[in-house]
Order: sequence, then C-alpha cells, then structure tokens
Amino acid sequence: MAARVTLQTIADRVGVSRMTVSNAFSKPDQLSVPLRQRILAAAQELGYVGPDPAARALAKGTTGAVGVVFTHSLRFAFTDLVATGFLGAIAEELAPTGLSLTLLTSSDDGDIVPARDVAMDGALVYSCDWTSRAVDFLHRRRLPLVYVDQDPVDDIPSVNVDDRSGARAAARHVLDLGHRRIGLLLSGTHGPYGLLDDPGVVDGHSSRQRLLGWLDEFGPAGVEVMSARQDGTGLEQARWGARLLLDRPDRPTAVLCFSDAVAYGVLQVAAELGIEVPRQLSVVGFDDNPLATQVRPTLTTVRQDIAAKGRAAAATLTATIARAKAGTSAPAEHVLLPTELVVRESSGPVNPQ
Repeated sequence: MAARVTLQTIADRVGVSRMTVSNAFSKPDQLSVPLRQRILAAAQELGYVGPDPAARALAKGTTGAVGVVFTHSLRFAFTDLVATGFLGAIAEELAPTGLSLTLLTSSDDGDIVPARDVAMDGALVYSCDWTSRAVDFLHRRRLPLVYVDQDPVDDIPSVNVDDRSGARAAARHVLDLGHRRIGLLLSGTHGPYGLLDDPGVVDGHSSRQRLLGWLDEFGPAGVEVMSARQDGTGLEQARWGARLLLDRPDRPTAVLCFSDAVAYGVLQVAAELGIEVPRQLSVVGFDDNPLATQVRPTLTTVRQDIAAKGRAAAATLTATIARAKAGTSAPAEHVLLPTELVVRESSGPVNPQ
C-alpha cells in the first residue's frame, strides 16, 4: 500500500519547511514564483492534490461557500429563466472572490436540513416562503444573510425590484388602451386557488407588490377585476389559471400576469380557444425574461434587470460576510432596483364587442 503523502513529504522532497509548503497552497503571495512552482511540481509528482478542504476550513474559520436558499425544489433553479439568470449573475460576481455557490432548498424534511446542516459563510434568502423553518435556522446559526425578493427587515440587508411601480405601469398601459374588464393571473405556494373574490389573498413579497401596483391604478378607475390564482409557476398551472379566466362568456379583454412564464400559458390557452391576441385579448407579463421575445406575438411585459439583481445580491452578501469576519457593523443596506414597461405585440386597444 502506497505511503500517504503529506505536507512534510513534499517539504522533504523540496528541502523546505512544512510551513513553506502550506503557504504554497494557502498563501501563495508569500513565496517567490519559482519556489512555489517547484513545490507544486513536487506535489503533482507525488500525487498530492492539496490540503484537506474540511481541515483548511476549520483552521481558517471559513468554508469558502455561500448558500442560496429556495422555497422551490432545486429543479426550479435550472428550469426557471429568471432564476437561472439570477444565479448566473451571482456566480459571475463571486468568481473573483473564490467563493463557491451552494444551492439549498428550504425543506426541513428528513434527517438532513440544508439550512441547518450545510457549511457556508453566509446565505441569500431568495423568494422564500416566510413560514419555512429554514430562515429561522439560518438566523439561529448567526450567518450573514441577504434577503432577495423578500419583505425587507430593518436589520437584514435586502435586494428587491420595484415591483409595485412596474405593476402600476402595466396597469396604466392597459387602461390607456381602453380596457375596463381586466383579469389578473397570480401564482403562489399557499391556497386558496382558483377564481378569487378577494384578489388580496396572495403570498410572497413580489406577488403582493405586483398586486398592489395593479390595484393602485384599477381602484380609482372603477375597473371590473377578475382574479385567478394558480398553484405554482409551471406552464400547466398557468394554463389551468388562464382557462379559468378565458373559457367563459364574460372573459376579460386584458390579462395581467405575475410573470412572463405565466403569460405564456395565457397565450397558449387563448390560441386554443380561438381568441386573437391582441385584437381580442391583450396579455402583459412581468420580468422580461428571454421567453418574452421568443413567443408569438412577442410579449408586452415589465422588465426587471435580473443580472443587476444577481450582482447586487452577491456584492451585498460578500460585504456583509467581510464585516462579520472583521467584527464591524453598518446599517443594513436595502437596494431597490428600477423596472421598465416594455411594449411589444401582445397588447392593443380594446376591441368593442
């Protein structure tokens, strides 16, 4: 059996101290380039891959990883275009820091509870169900946290989008086009689902802010609002919600949607029912993800800068971690990113019946 290769093994081969070998891996700026190259070459020749990550983390008091906590299953991180764009921007912002990204669900079922058990230096709490125990575990661990698409809390840094302003712009747009019978298609993780007598029953920061923005405009205008709420954000759920609004004699002339993904479901159902968009129905999404320009007709939507949100979240978290390590404090920063209405082909003047 081959002898175990250690730092001392490499030190003996090169003729330096064990600490010098350790510095070659953990503090390369303290060695000359030729000496470090000699040490790394000897390590490679002997089959040594580097110090044990767990031991190094214990010695440094840091894991080198940050978490992103989701309410949804991790599949959401790879299939939702907004989530993938957000995570890509975070990864790009973190790259120069050497920090890695760990994706975690907020599930607390079974023996492993990610928010409690996974080693990390800090975490982004991203659009999480506020009733989940995951956030409580993170707080109890005293980890540096940043909230993203969450209700702001005084002492926790946050990054949000101005959802309410964007929703107001979308509502004004359809009002200016003459629409007065308007459907709202919402999504969420808690019931009730289906057609709603009270559209104010929604969960999640972004959902609430978008609904408030719509109602800011519709209330004074005396609009007839028809609301439906789907269970989740998937296409099939969106199609189900869209059918509730559109497959009826008193269907709305415009539908405002929680997201572009939801709006895509509305476009599909409208086509199946023979409803022409935008001549007979205007459809407006939210997010301006790549889907908005891929569908036909192209989608009128509210743009949020997903990449800017990811960069801001990563930068805020790394700054919060740095302050925690240094034992310093500062008032929690609350970033609010602007939105912009983007008018495309899916919205048009109301068509008198």
